[in-house]
Amino acid sequence: MPHIIRQFRHDLSYLPALWAADGDAVLVDDITSARKNAAKWIGDRASKIVFVTIDEVGILQFDMVIPWGWDKSLCRQLLDAGFDEYSLPDDVTLNRIRDMSNRLQTILMMGELRYGLEEYTVGEPHYCTTMEELRANLFTFHDCVLKAPWSSSGRGVKYVEAPIDLPMVGWCRNTLERQGGVIVEPYYKKVKDFAMEFYSDGHGEVDYCGLSIFNTSGSAYSSNLLATEATKEKIITKYVSKDLLDEVKKRICSLMGMELANVYAGPFGVDMMVVKGGKLNPCVEINLRMTMGHLALSLSPDDDEVKERMMIVRQRNSFKLHKRLCPKRNSRGV
Repeated sequence: MPHIIRQFRHDLSYLPALWAADGDAVLVDDITSARKNAAKWIGDRASKIVFVTIDEVGILQFDMVIPWGWDKSLCRQLLDAGFDEYSLPDDVTLNRIRDMSNRLQTILMMGELRYGLEEYTVGEPHYCTTMEELRANLFTFHDCVLKAPWSSSGRGVKYVEAPIDLPMVGWCRNTLERQGGVIVEPYYKKVKDFAMEFYSDGHGEVDYCGLSIFNTSGSAYSSNLLATEATKEKIITKYVSKDLLDEVKKRICSLMGMELANVYAGPFGVDMMVVKGGKLNPCVEINLRMTMGHLALSLSPDDDEVKERMMIVRQRNSFKLHKRLCPKRNSRGV
């Protein structure tokens, strides 16, 4: 994994404790630090969570494993620690999860989500497998976003103008060679980032969990709003209609239910964006894993009388999770 992801895992490995049930075990690198950080968020309930290191998981009994996200590296780590192979996804399932995590899936879903809603939505991602295709799309759109099929923490997202310079040509060629393609889409002037969060039961049913309103720094995640569903819906429906949101939500539940049957059970999120002109990009990215949006849902209040807060991730020498009161929004809910 990239260094920044390894550091994120080390510094914030306690995060599952914030949504875990009493008696659940959370795998961490440093038990003392994890318990202390969790207690800042969930108080005495942290004492009811069992924090364990990788050296201890092989001698304990578990009903199931619920990771941030599945991949072959994690499965190998758990097998080496003593887990039985039958309790983990097989290679066929892992490959299917990896395929579903390819940004090519956003292109396939975009057509289904926009069908009949073209007047109210935007989104024209193109999957290019050669430099010739890529250059043709660059000159069609001029202001573009380039995306590697697989990447993390915004590292595979580039904002460019045609013609691109030599270093960017090198990045494109390298990505084409290593990952087989590059996604090119027009640059849209963003008004608001948000996501819809879901849960797949792995048998064809997908449940909607709630809205996630978040901020980014460049293309990397930085913070989430902690507020009631009613408050978040009120913010988003200042830009796009509730009927449109409900229709997109319904289509995602149906489409992903079919795609994830017998493949993936767990949380996932679909990033979206309101763009200038009040239109919706309904599928910026599919995150087939636990997300910071799901974490924000677990920490959000149910009572409208509770003051809204921001959940903020800061990185200096290490990653830290903070919470602060929100500034008063203006008449547009910003």
